[in-house]
Amino acid sequence: MVISKSEFMLFLKHPTWLWLKKYDKSKLPEPDEDLQALFDEGTLFEGYAEKMFPHAVKLGYKNDDNIFSGTKYYALPESTAKEIEKGTKVILQGRLEANNITAIFDVLEKVGDKTFDLYEIKSSTSVKTEHIPDLAFQSIVLESSGFSVRNMFVLHVNNKYVRKGEINPEEITEKSDVTEEVKEALEETRENIKKAFEILKKKELPDISPRHLKQGGDVFEEWLSIIQAIKGELPRYSIYKIARPDSKTLAWLEDNGIELLADIPLDGPLTEKQLQQVEAMKSGEQHINTEEIRNFLSDLEYPLYFLDYETLAGVIPAFDGYRPYQQVPFQYSLHILEKPDGELKHKEYLHTENSDPVPNLLKHLQEDFGPKGSVISWYMTFEKSRNTEMGKREPKYEKFLSGINDRMVDLMIPFSKGWFVDKDFFGRASIKSVLPALLPDVSYKGLNISHGGQAQREWMQTVLEGKNPKDKDQVMKDLREYCGLDTYAMYLIFKYLGEKI
Repeated sequence: MVISKSEFMLFLKHPTWLWLKKYDKSKLPEPDEDLQALFDEGTLFEGYAEKMFPHAVKLGYKNDDNIFSGTKYYALPESTAKEIEKGTKVILQGRLEANNITAIFDVLEKVGDKTFDLYEIKSSTSVKTEHIPDLAFQSIVLESSGFSVRNMFVLHVNNKYVRKGEINPEEITEKSDVTEEVKEALEETRENIKKAFEILKKKELPDISPRHLKQGGDVFEEWLSIIQAIKGELPRYSIYKIARPDSKTLAWLEDNGIELLADIPLDGPLTEKQLQQVEAMKSGEQHINTEEIRNFLSDLEYPLYFLDYETLAGVIPAFDGYRPYQQVPFQYSLHILEKPDGELKHKEYLHTENSDPVPNLLKHLQEDFGPKGSVISWYMTFEKSRNTEMGKREPKYEKFLSGINDRMVDLMIPFSKGWFVDKDFFGRASIKSVLPALLPDVSYKGLNISHGGQAQREWMQTVLEGKNPKDKDQVMKDLREYCGLDTYAMYLIFKYLGEKI
């Protein structure tokens, strides 16, 4: 059985991930539209990075429709070997296979008789930890094929690059030499390859516990979906819903036979946030620090402005003057409460044309804001950073935007600081976690656009790429509904806090 580089990287995330890929692939989730958009960004950057090698021979295994072509994939080692024998200086998307391991190389540059420099193209803005074993695996495949590797590089995005006209491949790409790091990882990688083959010898499903995950965050959530595909729906209050779980905590819980949050002892090895979550779970009551929340709310000055941005961002800046992955607002929602018992008003702006949205957005924003009053956001660091960037880009609005930042208050604070804890927050403080716990009748679930990543993708595909023009009006309506709910939800949560104290 052959292990590819991508399969090896799955093994490093969790050993059983590899086993499932080989023996029970149906349990692994298909990429959703948001993940596919990330893949597309990577492919887009790859095209520019490859232009650094204008005389290269590109092989690859995909047809014109960018769909996997099995026949071409299996013939790739032979065509790669032929190019090497011909003395081709640079090969893009070649593949070699030896000793039951195989890898596709982004860039293989000949520097000696049987010696190559190896380049890995990544759409990140720096070298990531996982890039090192990735290149180490490729190096081992090359060595097993009878070649040697001189130097190894990661070609990644230069996030200081500012677009001015046509994209300059050399300027948007940054080369990082990781030769020494990869060499240091070779021995460990060889051992891990052996372990990967040992996992594949198992006839039964190996241990699926998330304690074996090497990465957290989104990978943890993805693995939970795989566990549920194998074992069925997890209990609503499973121990795997503990706040910010780590391998050590999960191992302790599992080894002690604990399955539910309510059964976790309070003297266990818990962080402060986890302890608050378990206490709320056991009591079934909300934990509310009335004094802290009262002080927080008393500092607010009317009128109140509840503000939220939706932004575009891509590896290739859409307009001149912007950097890769820079978050550029194309929409805002603004709910305004003039006085405690006043009528809630709504203002908004949504840019609908394929042009820089910032000038028009700022024009409308300035018209909608008064000179005083607290500006309320959720995780205000995001909105404040956008204001600072827009002010630098549009100097005539810099004083106005700086003034907004000076007035800004983060409504997430009572929840992120643990002043308000509900068992149904599951240790999180995002608005998507807080809102359904406090106000279950108000939900994002019924919306056509239900989260920020989707809003970004839908706007960029519809407005910038011109996809599905017949659906544009509906997409714009969906965007207004989604962004409007973000600020309306903030108002409702603010109101809920006031009523609670």
